[in-house]
Amino acid sequence: MTTRRSATSGGPYEDPFGYCRAVRVGDHVAVAGTVAVDPEGNTIAPGDMYEQTAAVLAIIERALVDVGAAMTDVVRTRSFLTDIGQWEAFGKAHGEAFRLIKPVATAVEVKGLIGDGIVIEIEVDAIVADRSA
Repeated sequence: MTTRRSATSGGPYEDPFGYCRAVRVGDHVAVAGTVAVDPEGNTIAPGDMYEQTAAVLAIIERALVDVGAAMTDVVRTRSFLTDIGQWEAFGKAHGEAFRLIKPVATAVEVKGLIGDGIVIEIEVDAIVADRSA
């Protein structure tokens, strides 16, 4: 029987919307779309693509660790930007986190995201590597 492990970030949308930040089933981890919002619901660095991307990736990293995974296990990122013209700021922060890992990645422009001042949302998939080898 495969065990299911879940992690929450304490974000304001998780309970009312009925989801958690990350779910691990076997060696697969899915991390929900994550925005730069603190546990009190405040937007982190409103409008700042670089700072928000870095904050989102830090939230994602904590969720991965909570279910026994790591950033090095990430195999796919999906990023939703409200202004694709800010791709360089996004790319800089994404590259700082994943330069050596190199997951497959998608970045698309969207009309809007939940919350004032939010300019980026990221979700990831990870496959937990066997670290005993």
